Amino acid sequence: MGAQNGKDLLIKMDMTGDGLFETVAGLRATRVSFNAESVDVTSLESTGGWRELLGGAGVKSANISGSGVFKDANTDERARQIFFDGETPNFQVVIPDFGVVEGAFQVTSLEFAGSYNGEATYELSLASAGLLNFTAL
Repeated sequence: MGAQNGKDLLIKMDMTGDGLFETVAGLRATRVSFNAESVDVTSLESTGGWRELLGGAGVKSANISGSGVFKDANTDERARQIFFDGETPNFQVVIPDFGVVEGAFQVTSLEFAGSYNGEATYELSLASAGLLNFTAL
């Protein structure tokens, strides 16, 4: 995978619950992280005293965050609705030259900021809420 434009890393949300995905408007920076907890099964019998991990065990999760400026788009309103209603709709994360990750996410944080002589900004954090599917590009 060669160098990519950061602007091509997209976060898309299901706007209607029917698979109509739109890119979250106004994002300037996005970040995605995938995590897998390890399950330590090391015992006194472990060869050489080395740690042993149980393959396929543990909890997998993904976190998405982004920050940007308001674009007065439908996606701004939808993100607020998802947060206040406690919904876990599907989101897509498009990772250039890698693939698309899709699944349910919960909006865990929604922050707003602004300064007297600057633009209003927002930050959005999402946590996976179920099975994620990966489709290679």
